[in-house]
Formats: sequence, structure tokens, C-alpha cells
Amino acid sequence: MEAVVGIVLPVFGLVALGYGASWTGWFSEQANDGLTRYVFNFAIPVLLFRTLATTTLPGVLPLGFLAAYYLGLLTVFVAGMIVARVFFAQELGGQTISGTAAGYGNTVLLGIPIVLTAFGESGAVPLFLIIAIHSPLMFPIITILLELAKQREANLWRLPWLVLKGLMTNPIFVGLLVGLGFNLLSLPIWAPVDRMAELLSTSVAPCALFAVGASLFRYRIFGNFAHCLALTALKTLVFPAIVWFLAFVVFRVDPLWGAAAVVLAAQPAGVNAFLFANRYGVGEGRASSTVLISTMFSVLTLSVILHLLTVA
Repeated sequence: MEAVVGIVLPVFGLVALGYGASWTGWFSEQANDGLTRYVFNFAIPVLLFRTLATTTLPGVLPLGFLAAYYLGLLTVFVAGMIVARVFFAQELGGQTISGTAAGYGNTVLLGIPIVLTAFGESGAVPLFLIIAIHSPLMFPIITILLELAKQREANLWRLPWLVLKGLMTNPIFVGLLVGLGFNLLSLPIWAPVDRMAELLSTSVAPCALFAVGASLFRYRIFGNFAHCLALTALKTLVFPAIVWFLAFVVFRVDPLWGAAAVVLAAQPAGVNAFLFANRYGVGEGRASSTVLISTMFSVLTLSVILHLLTVA
């Protein structure tokens, strides 16, 4: 348990520090926007590029590992939609936002530092394999459902272009793509550039965690509290439980890879749920509340999950 405390306390301590800095007014909203932009547009893409460019990739695509994670994700996504429809009378747009909050986790800002802290460099490849597929798989699904929910205003013929544009202008996806290209072509990274990339990469964990905490100060508890609790349970409890079962019982993947997948599945709801809600004008309060509640709840759930995985 002491090892788990050594992982969780520093991580969420930095999150709490960021929250406190915003709460006291010592760190303004504009400052946090700049820090978040730096993390998303520079530090994380460079980390992903450098890691993928220099890591030995598996010779065979680990289909069981990917299936364990993404079957779990799609299951809780659909479950979130069903909960929204059956128990809270939500239309398709609201159902989609609920599914996104239940399945689309904070795999970048929280997932990267937690997995790398818990498993070291050995966890880098499974971590980045999941991140590489995350947005290309989920963005089209979420966008199509939300466009369908708009009915007459929907421009479905533009969806392929909108999705492609969104991916190719996403610095994180570009960093993954370029790093993979360097790896497959066996291209070396020029030493001075590699050193710059290394320096940028070291800033990811502290800056990302501080930015998460500072961002959480913006969110408040709005809307149906019971609905948000249901989505939080799906995200932080049901999702990792499904992934654990699929990874260790059904597909029997490598223990370290399985553990990395479970920890990623246990991350709280990501800000993308709120961004989609805000863009389409549906379920903003529910999305922001779920991000806040699930992040607070994940301090406990991630501690327990990391402890169980360590003991196992």
C-alpha cells in the first residue's frame, strides 16, 4: 500500500495544488489556458513523438489487449446512453453526452503521468497504443451521433471531412503519427533535437497535473446529481472491471499490459465530454459535473485498483 500512496499522493497532490492556485486567485483562468495549451500543443505531442520514434514496437498487433480495452469502452459508452434514456428521459444528444462521459476518460492529462509513474517505461508502449486509437475511434462515433441528434441541421455528408480535419489538426494525434513514421522508417532523431524533446517531455507530468487541478476549479455541480453519480460509477468502477475481466480472463494478455489497460480505464471522465457538450449545446452541466465528481472519486478508486494490481 505504501507504494500505491507513493504513486497516488504526488499525482493528486499536484492536481490539488493546481486547484488551490485557481481557488485563491494566484493562478488565473488565462494563465491556465496558456498552460493547458502548452501541454496539449507542445509537451505531450513531443513526448509521444519521442517515445514512439525510439521504442521497440511489438512485431504483431496485440489484438487481445486492444479488444479488452475498447470492448470495455464501447460497452460503458452504450450503457451510459441507455441509462440516460431509460432513467433520465434524455434524447439522442443527451444520451451521447452521457455515453461520452461514461467512456471517454482523461487518458492524456491524468492517464499518461499515472501509468508512467506506476509502471515506468515498460508501460509506455501499451499506454500510447491505446491513446493512438482513442480519438480516431471515438471522435467519429460521437460526432455522427450528435449530428444525427440535430436532425434537420445535420450535415452528415461533411462528417468524413470534419473528422479528418479534427484529427489532422490535433497536435497529440500528429505527434503519434510522426513518431510512428520515424519508427517504421528507422529514422534517427538529431541529437540536439532529441535533447530538446527530452527536456520538453520531462515537463509533461507536473504541468499536465497542475493544469487538471486548475481546470477543475471552473466546474460546478449542475443538473441531476443522481445521473452524474451513475456516469461516475460507470467510468471509474464498471469500465475498469470489464477491462480487467477481458484482459486477464478472456484474452489473457501480458500482466503489465493488462494492468496498464485497467488503470487507463479507471481514469475519470475527460474534458472532451464537456467540449462536445458545449459545442453542440446539450448536457453541458451534466458533463462538467461528471468530470468534477469522477475526478474526486478517482482518488479513491485508482488507489484501490493500483493496490489490487500490485498485490496481484
